[in-house]
Amino acid sequence: MRDGLRYVRRHRLLATLVVVIGLSWMCFSGPVATGLVLLAGERGWGAVGTGWVASAFSVGATASALLLTVAPRVPRAGAAALLVTAPVGLGQAPSLTVAVAFGALIGLTSGFATTLTGVLVQTATAPRYLGRVTSVTTLCTLGLAPVFFPAAGITVELWGAATFFAGCGAICQLAAALGLAVPALRRGELPELRSA
Repeated sequence: MRDGLRYVRRHRLLATLVVVIGLSWMCFSGPVATGLVLLAGERGWGAVGTGWVASAFSVGATASALLLTVAPRVPRAGAAALLVTAPVGLGQAPSLTVAVAFGALIGLTSGFATTLTGVLVQTATAPRYLGRVTSVTTLCTLGLAPVFFPAAGITVELWGAATFFAGCGAICQLAAALGLAVPALRRGELPELRSA
């Protein structure tokens, strides 16, 4: 882990990308996991509403995977990876139907972002450091995100679900702005795949 952190810190693109991934996932998995349940409870949508929004999210993410599978290339992959739909709209949704639509849109854009950032990490990392760098990004995505779950409950309890989703959206946008401010990431490209 120390080797991975040292390597990332010295690498301009990876250093920014890991911070962007960490900020985005810290605030993204909270709204999708805990925040959605609390929002549905607050709005009276119940378990059925939670299920519909979660399903829409999954459909959007699946659609992004299918689109990336057939896309011959993704121009300006670094910039494209930063264009994530913030979860703010979900917290402001006036009805379950609108929330389901936002869920699908968030799933679609987050699917693109997750895939592209993952591929950018893999292509920018020297092969001998790939396992170490992956351990750093895994810590950011799976290790730190659960720390945010209690904050979701406390924020919703004190100020409501809309405020929680707005705060998460602001942090996601901050992460995107940070990424766009670094030319190495903003101009990041994926290597062309050659068919055998």
